[in-house]
Amino acid sequence: MSRERPGLYGSDRSPDEQTRALRAGEVPVAVYGLGKMGLPLAAVYARATGNVTGVDISEDVVRGVNDGECHVAKEPGLPELVAEQAERGALRATTDGVAAAEGAAIHVIIVPTPLTDDREPDLAAFEAVLDSISRGLAPGDLVVVECTVPPGTSKDLVVPYLADRSGLSAGEFGVAFCPERTSSGRALRDITESHPKIVGGVDAESTRVAALVYGELTANEVIPVRDATTAEAVKLFEGVYRDVNIALANELARLRDDLGIDVTEAIDAANTQPYCDIHAPGPGVGGHCIPWYPYFITSRVAAETPLLLTAREVNDSMPTFTADKLRDELAAAGRDIEGATVAVLGVTYRPGVAETRATPAAGVIDRLNELGATVLAVDPMLSDEVVASFGAAPVSLADLPTRAIDAAVVVTPHEEFDDIDWTAFDDLVVVDGRGTLGDIGHRVYEIGGGPRDESSADADSETVAEVAVEADSSHGGPGR
Repeated sequence: MSRERPGLYGSDRSPDEQTRALRAGEVPVAVYGLGKMGLPLAAVYARATGNVTGVDISEDVVRGVNDGECHVAKEPGLPELVAEQAERGALRATTDGVAAAEGAAIHVIIVPTPLTDDREPDLAAFEAVLDSISRGLAPGDLVVVECTVPPGTSKDLVVPYLADRSGLSAGEFGVAFCPERTSSGRALRDITESHPKIVGGVDAESTRVAALVYGELTANEVIPVRDATTAEAVKLFEGVYRDVNIALANELARLRDDLGIDVTEAIDAANTQPYCDIHAPGPGVGGHCIPWYPYFITSRVAAETPLLLTAREVNDSMPTFTADKLRDELAAAGRDIEGATVAVLGVTYRPGVAETRATPAAGVIDRLNELGATVLAVDPMLSDEVVASFGAAPVSLADLPTRAIDAAVVVTPHEEFDDIDWTAFDDLVVVDGRGTLGDIGHRVYEIGGGPRDESSADADSETVAEVAVEADSSHGGPGR
C-alpha cells in the first residue's frame, strides 16, 4: 500500500523520537477484541498513547465504550479509566475492523482462541482479525499478538497470511508475540506492573519495537526472548506448569482417606521448604486457560506428552470425584443421594468472575443428576437462564434458606457466600471443594482435608481458608 503512516517498524527515527511519537498519539493503535482482557489493555494503551481504536463484533460493547461505559464487571479502576480515556478522545470503538486497520500503525490482537470439540485450537476469530488487518496493513506497521496461540503461529500463520493478502513482503511489517499475563479482577495492575512483560518477534526489529511499545505500558521489566515462537511457548508453559501441579495436588487429595491425614495441611507444611510449591486441590480446573493450554502444545508436536495428558485426566476427573464424595458422605450419614436435594454453590469457574468456560461445576452438576439428586444451583454472578443451562434449578442466595435441601457442594466460593446463615438449614451434609468453610454446624468433608467435625473446624478452617485464597491468587491462579 502506498499510504504513509508513522510506523515504528524499520523507522529511521531514533528510539527517543519513536517513544515521543508514541506518547504524543502520532502512532495510532488498534486493539482487536474488547472483552474482559481486551478492554483493560485498550484502556491502558489509550492512557499511554492517547490514540486507540478498539474493535469488537458486539455493537453493544462498541456503543458502551464510545459512551465511556465499561461492560467488564468487578475490574477495579477500569470503569473510571474507560470513562476518562473516552472523554478525552483517546479511546474510541468500532465494529469495522478494516477501517480501524487502515488508520492504525500498531495492531494488537486479543480475541478468544478456544478449543474445538476435537480439542484442536480454534483460530477462526483470530484469522478473521488477520483478514481485517491485512486489508489495512502498511509498511512500518507492527502486529502484536497477545492472545494465546499454538507455538509457531506468528511465524507460520500470521506473517504469510498478512503478506499474501496485503501485498507487502514479510520484511515490510513487524509481528511480535507479547502474551497477556493478566487475571480477572486485577487486570489493570497486572498489565501495568505486576509481572514482567515478555516480548518476542519474528525478527530482531519486531522484538525491538515491541519492547519499546510495552516499555511505555508497564512499570515492570520488559523481557525480550529469542523469537516469537519462544514467547508463544512461554505463555503455554506457564499454564501447563499449573495444570500439572494442580493435578499433583488433586491426586494427593484423593489419597486423603487412605492415608488418614489432612492432605491440605501436609501440602501447606511441605511448601515451607523453598523447593516445594504444591498448589491447592479442588473440585476441578476451569476457565479458558489452564484446561486448554496443553492441547495447544500437543496439537503441534509429534512427540508423545504423557505427563500433560495424565494431568488433564486427573483434573478432568475431579468434578465426578467431588460428586461421588458427597454420595459417600450422605451414605455415611445414613442417607441416599438418590432423591436428595443438593445445592451447588458457585457455577462460574472462579470467584467473582462471570465466566463459565470449562467450569468444574458443569461436571459436578452432571454427576449429581446421574446419581438421581435434585440439583439446585446458586451463583450471584450469573443469570437464572445461564445457571439453568447447566442442568440445575437456579436459586437466589436470598431464597436458598427457604429450600429444603439435604446437602451442598461448594464449587466456587464467591464472597457473597460468606453471608450464608448455615443455621437456617437442618442437618446438612456438605462437601467443601475449596477449603473455605469454617464451623458451620453441619457435617463437612473438605476435598483434601477430609471430615471437618465441629470441634476441629474452628482450629483448622481459618488456616485452610487462607491457604485456599493464597492458592487462587498465586498458586492456582486465574484458571482455577
